[in-house]
Amino acid sequence: MGQWARAEIEAEFAKYQRTAAEAGASGDWRAWADQFTEDATYVEHHYGAFDGREAIFDWISGCMSEYPGRDMPEFPIEWYVIDEERGWVVCQVWNRMKDPGDGSVHQEYNFTLLKYAGEGQWSYEEDIYNPMRFGTMVGEWEAARKAVGSG
Repeated sequence: MGQWARAEIEAEFAKYQRTAAEAGASGDWRAWADQFTEDATYVEHHYGAFDGREAIFDWISGCMSEYPGRDMPEFPIEWYVIDEERGWVVCQVWNRMKDPGDGSVHQEYNFTLLKYAGEGQWSYEEDIYNPMRFGTMVGEWEAARKAVGSG
């Protein structure tokens, strides 16, 4: 058996998702970043690695306040697996753009690895995805916005 009960990891992962949804809606990423330990590591394959909660906060705040991040407010989870022995969560996250005005959904996925550190905090996150697929998706979203006259 692992260091933490599955129920604790599951509850904290649900909180992580709620906090991401709130941050995406409000643009305020402080509470989301505060879910990480002070010495956490965040590996983002396009932007690089960030060491420490404040570095994670600075990166996510900047990234999600600029185009196209500011137009990507939703992050629904398709599926997840909890490794109780390690305290890890592996999941598929959809990065969903705002409705371009025609009701169509434009999204691309990444796989995320989260490592739980206890006391409601995560010590590690890594997002793995294909940036080329994200670029194609954003281009299709822009075309949809233009077609309805909102872009």
